[in-house]
Amino acid sequence: MTKLKKPKKVLILGSGGLRIGQAGEFDYSGSQAIKALKEEGINTVLINPNIATVQTDEDMADEIYFLPITKNFVERVIKKEKPDALLLSFGGQTALNVGLELEDAGVLKKFNVEVLGTPTESIRLTEDRHLFAEHLRSIDISVADSVAVTTVEQGMKAAKRIGLPVMLRSAFSLGGEGSGVVKTEKKLHARLSEALSNVPQVLVEESLLGWKEVEYEVVRDNQDNCVTVCNMENLDPMGIHTGESIVVAPSQTLNNDEYHMLRTVAIKAVRSLDIVGECNIQYALNPKSREYRVIEVNARLSRSSALASKATGYPLAWVAAKLALGYTMLDLQNSVTQSTSSFFEPALDYLALKIPRWDLKKFKDADRRITTEMKSVGEIMALGRSFQEVLQKGLRMANTGAIGLVENDSSIEDYLDEIKHPTDQRVFAIAQALAAGHSVKEIHKLSKIDPWFIEQIKSIVNLQKEIKKEPLTKDRMLKAKRYGFSDEQIARIKGSTEKKIRAKRKQQKVLPVVKQVDTLAGEFPAKTNYLYITYHGTEHDIERGKKQLIVLGSGPYRIGSSVEFDWCCVQAVKTINDNGFKSIMINCNPETVSTDYDVCDRLYFEELSMERVLDIYEFENPDGLIVSMGGQVPNNLAVGLEENGVTIMGTSPSDIDRA
Repeated sequence: MTKLKKPKKVLILGSGGLRIGQAGEFDYSGSQAIKALKEEGINTVLINPNIATVQTDEDMADEIYFLPITKNFVERVIKKEKPDALLLSFGGQTALNVGLELEDAGVLKKFNVEVLGTPTESIRLTEDRHLFAEHLRSIDISVADSVAVTTVEQGMKAAKRIGLPVMLRSAFSLGGEGSGVVKTEKKLHARLSEALSNVPQVLVEESLLGWKEVEYEVVRDNQDNCVTVCNMENLDPMGIHTGESIVVAPSQTLNNDEYHMLRTVAIKAVRSLDIVGECNIQYALNPKSREYRVIEVNARLSRSSALASKATGYPLAWVAAKLALGYTMLDLQNSVTQSTSSFFEPALDYLALKIPRWDLKKFKDADRRITTEMKSVGEIMALGRSFQEVLQKGLRMANTGAIGLVENDSSIEDYLDEIKHPTDQRVFAIAQALAAGHSVKEIHKLSKIDPWFIEQIKSIVNLQKEIKKEPLTKDRMLKAKRYGFSDEQIARIKGSTEKKIRAKRKQQKVLPVVKQVDTLAGEFPAKTNYLYITYHGTEHDIERGKKQLIVLGSGPYRIGSSVEFDWCCVQAVKTINDNGFKSIMINCNPETVSTDYDVCDRLYFEELSMERVLDIYEFENPDGLIVSMGGQVPNNLAVGLEENGVTIMGTSPSDIDRA
């Protein structure tokens, strides 16, 4: 075991108020960091003005300051609390920027405060676009041809050399703010003026529109041990912010050579940058060759790391906090599996799919096109055994529509324009175009989406047509369920009701199974509480529990339903456990604390639909179910669940309905 020189008191910077690009995922990572430090007997001080978070609970940090996360306020807290060390990488871009400001102003040196984990010079190297590109070029890693500029004139000159179109990227910014592809000189001048009024530096780089976007999550300790925990591939090509993209883990269209080439580059880059803890590295990959470009490295926890942690069952934030204290990966057990060290790279026998949720309809005259600037307010994660299954499941989780109803719901007027100039409805437009007879090749040409993904969507559309024309035999029913069709979708296609389809399916003995996210693809026995439902399987991975209560979560963040319901769910689960019951959580939001591995006894990463809640209820047979903690989504299910024999705890569904 590594001998540590542990700090007595550590200051943790939160991310402040929720905003686009910086949401509940930092409540999750900050909460994990606090737990990791408390296990070591370290005194923790937190600065975060967001009252709706779990990390600002009285039983988390030893001292909580509800103050703005700005240089002046943090300096005053440092003066009063006199911490030995500071954690910057658990509060998003806000915490990172403030940490660098404190160092620049000499505050950290004055009060003798050490920055734990990744050194500040490494953070500067990843945040300053020019230094970052120069550094990677010096170690023979390919980056986009680019020039960092601080004036409009410099930007115009750089674009002339590189050649239009160019990509603009702002340094030190959040959610791709100020970025975008520019095709004309007039627009370039306007965009540069706008961007440089908000940030000190802008990168003008070659356009990589249409290349694949791939991301690796990497963990490194202070002894140079390095693992890639998760690799992810965007369904959308370059030109759309990764926070706006449908993302699948593990990657589906990379061959073995491409996968290992990018993994090798990731480890080389992260070692050279002296990262300690967790980071992610984003690539553009030419679909026609082995050519790649490193786009950026985030030397901190991010929304992607929350997703990767939940997708693989690897506790990234907890491990990052321990490594920041000086532990090595050899010292740490993976606290989720309890059977492997944290240097063990997860292997998945399932797919995890992230889909963003937008609330653009709530804004009058909002531009619905999705680009390199992030607009999504939340996201979901779906788990399953086929791409079709996770895609259909995920779209229902995001409450935005269903591919397998495209003929019944042809609401997009000009679907080809929607494919070429993407909006939040692009995936449905692709399904509509396929249903209308357009070829995979044609759609690929318009969208630059890899043909493999389009083929998967086509197979869903084709099966929908088959279900409509042919009788629902047992084999066809099973195929439909494996392709992710819900009972309600099948009912709408057949002109029937969800209740009748459910009854028919049960009569045919087409039943789902409960599978466990074991992160080791069955290579070692592992105990995890991450569960999902699939029709690709013949037996359950777990047995029914005893003396249990279910809490329904709130699903993806949206305007009007946010991190406050995550707080409610976590409190409910704690209370259930304190009163001698086992807790079961159903939620599909990877950004939350309620979907963390150590919060409840069993976690179903599943959709909050009538069908799925009944599946879990019938399997687990709990003492009751709580709908009042997750906001409007679970509340809307209350009456239907009671009609199906579910015991609802608290206010009766008829009174919920009346209210």
